[in-house]
Amino acid sequence: MAYEKIENKVRDTIKKYNLFSKKDYVLVACSGGKDSTTLAHILKKLGYNINAITINPSIKARESSSKNIENLRKFCKENEIRLYEYSFKEEFGHTLFGINKILKSKGIDMPYCTICGILKRYLLNKKSKELKADKVATGHVLDDEAESVFMNLLRGNIELLSRLGPISGVKKSKKFVPRVKPLYFCKEEEIISYSKKKKFPVAYERCPYAKSSYREIVRNELIDFQRKNKKTNENIIKWFLQILPDIKKEFEKQGEISFCEICEEPSKNKICNACSIITKIR
Repeated sequence: MAYEKIENKVRDTIKKYNLFSKKDYVLVACSGGKDSTTLAHILKKLGYNINAITINPSIKARESSSKNIENLRKFCKENEIRLYEYSFKEEFGHTLFGINKILKSKGIDMPYCTICGILKRYLLNKKSKELKADKVATGHVLDDEAESVFMNLLRGNIELLSRLGPISGVKKSKKFVPRVKPLYFCKEEEIISYSKKKKFPVAYERCPYAKSSYREIVRNELIDFQRKNKKTNENIIKWFLQILPDIKKEFEKQGEISFCEICEEPSKNKICNACSIITKIR
């Protein structure tokens, strides 16, 4: 059965990479989209101890933004999953659009996707710690990971490559809730099929801000490659997983983890990217 194929992929990935156990408390990072909703459904079905967490950037250009939250609430209620909701507006006093506008007024031209990614990751870790989660599961699928690998190869960013894989990051810290990707070997087309057959109330369109992002350029290139070779993304991941252990070992050697002087979250710099943005908009 098609359902069983996807569910078995998720089960096998969790076991093979020891992502978490039935004893762990896992928060599923949900957006109201097909990937994270499918992930929450499968993990619940497999008997894992999960709840959901959503970070709403309040995207003004996306009419379905509020609809996504409504759909997510409905899904969680029907599946007896507790949903923890947070938003940029409540946490930072501004929506994503407002933050971008303030930064531009100060001569800082930062893409929407960059701002959104930085602040979402910041809140996800902060709130997950407060909720005492053992792991955070994200809905990244094989195609997402292939894009990330290809992007960082083109940029020559080996350090960011080292943080990829079924388990994100390189070094462990009590101040960082590990992020894992149970859908790592699931293709996007498989998740679309699964979610449609299950009739999940989810969004299938991509964020309007993503259309001008570097990731979107890479995504379109890979789609073109796959028209000629359907296994392009699979081959990228297969190759990447072979070299990943050596890359991670190299960066494990590099000193201790440093922390932001303001929020004390793990950070490469004295002031983390999130606090750098927050201080500018306040």
